Amino acid sequence: MVVLLIVGFLWYQGFIIPNSFSAKSYPVKGIDVSSYQGEIEWQEFESQNIQFAFIKATEGSTFVDQYFKKNWEDAANTSLRIGAYHFFSYDSEGKTQAENFIKTVPIMKQALPPVIDVEFYGDKEKNPPERSHVEKELQIMVNILEEHYGKRVILYTTKKAYDLYIENSFEECDIWIRDVYTKPALSDERTWTFWQYTDRERLEGYNGVEKFIDVNVFNGTEEAFNEYGY
Repeated sequence: MVVLLIVGFLWYQGFIIPNSFSAKSYPVKGIDVSSYQGEIEWQEFESQNIQFAFIKATEGSTFVDQYFKKNWEDAANTSLRIGAYHFFSYDSEGKTQAENFIKTVPIMKQALPPVIDVEFYGDKEKNPPERSHVEKELQIMVNILEEHYGKRVILYTTKKAYDLYIENSFEECDIWIRDVYTKPALSDERTWTFWQYTDRERLEGYNGVEKFIDVNVFNGTEEAFNEYGY
């Protein structure tokens, strides 16, 4: 029991990352950030083997991350490939959410595809919205973003949200799956493109209220990543 408590404490503090060994087999590593990371010194990430970054841009139909514009401009001046993500609201129309994202995120040829983050918030996990409603509004947003940016849209999701809303659907999208405990396997045997393998990494280069940072890998070679999203 004591050993389990110690291991749990070390994991919570970011000293043990259960998936680190599995993630090492993927050569392309990146981060995702939001206002929780505060002011970011983007050049610091270049020296820590970080090759890409997804930056929070918007949420719902009106919210814009206060650090997005600065993060986007500063990160664009590094060697990192960058992309923007939107936190999907089950309570807003897909059309107005897409408009919020488009108004905020500029078109950039070398950018990674736009991301829609589909997960639970508030009481939604205990009281999940109907799949038919979510699928309808999410599909509208996917279609609008795909047409505007000319790229396949990426859906970021958890295992539970994937099984409820994405499984066997949205085949035109790539999947970015979160699993901080084990190497992911999607329920419909689909291949994932990005994997968020930890939310408790510590890196140099940020000073926000959140001391940890999410780290991800790309499912492919460096050559494939360099061509991805064009």
